Amino acid sequence: MKAALLPAYDKDMNVQLRIEDVPDPRITGPDDVIVRVGAAGLCRTDLHIMEGIWKPVMDPEDNLLPYIMGHENAGWVEEVGSHVTTLKPGDAVISHPLVTCGVCTGCRKGEDMYCEHNEFPGLSRNGGFAEHLLTKERALIKLNENVAPVSVAPLADAGITAYRAARRAAEILRPGQYVVVMGVGGLGHIAIQSLRELCGARIIAVDLNDEALSLARELGAAHAVKTGPNVVEEIHDLTHGGAQVVLDFVGELGAEQQGWNMLCKGGTDFIIGYGGELRIPTLHMIINEISVCGSLVGNYRELSELMELNAEGKVNLHSSEYPLEQINDAIDDLKNRRLVGRGVIVPN
Repeated sequence: MKAALLPAYDKDMNVQLRIEDVPDPRITGPDDVIVRVGAAGLCRTDLHIMEGIWKPVMDPEDNLLPYIMGHENAGWVEEVGSHVTTLKPGDAVISHPLVTCGVCTGCRKGEDMYCEHNEFPGLSRNGGFAEHLLTKERALIKLNENVAPVSVAPLADAGITAYRAARRAAEILRPGQYVVVMGVGGLGHIAIQSLRELCGARIIAVDLNDEALSLARELGAAHAVKTGPNVVEEIHDLTHGGAQVVLDFVGELGAEQQGWNMLCKGGTDFIIGYGGELRIPTLHMIINEISVCGSLVGNYRELSELMELNAEGKVNLHSSEYPLEQINDAIDDLKNRRLVGRGVIVPN
């Protein structure tokens, strides 16, 4: 099969993926499933992988290289293991990004990302920037008949990451309160739609890109604010004292210091983007009783809920498609912020 291989890590991001013919994955376990990839989402995490940020966690000895990235995958079942009962060849599916054991404490709680024995196709083993993907029955969700894999692949990670954060925010937000979405990219634009469906709070979008801010308004944001040196003061003026919740989908380049400063007393800052370093005076946290929470991916149930919202047309993905052979062009567009929404790699 054709696949895009990462040959080396490079903190300066000068490396390019190589398109090569590699062996097809094979069924080796009774619950294995081979998916013919219909589409694979391109994620900012892929840039961090190429930079080597994930190397100490996922590949400390460089044993994976060269390997296939791609952790947001959807397609059609090609082949199943002997114990697979819920899927058959030809079924259209989306894959939860984690392959989990099902029996550890995290899995018993229903939190896939807490699995003690998880594997992460695209990070810790070969992923979906290829014609076929090996995963497990437990990770797959059948798509509704009217849903095409190419239209939903990035929802497998970007979608549930945004949805989980929005769902957690919606539990503490009340109608008329304010929630700030920092970064209206591949995750932020999904979060805005999810918040619109889950709660009655007023949504404020913050971004550098005018096109992204325009999209945010179309999707339901009550206000769209261009980021800059005075953005914290603008948010305080707009909200009459600060927002109840901030969803930070940037998490670096100084945005991580702006988010908690936008909060009102008792507010909560959800950190979803990463790469920066958070510094908050403890006195400020105590006096204002603010909370800071990390939010990681999402579980199988949350992906199922998101797919229902998508099937009903309530949460849609804005994306640009690239053939596998042009994956380096897609990476360059993502790196240089030319993408609005999500990049999607289509193998065939």
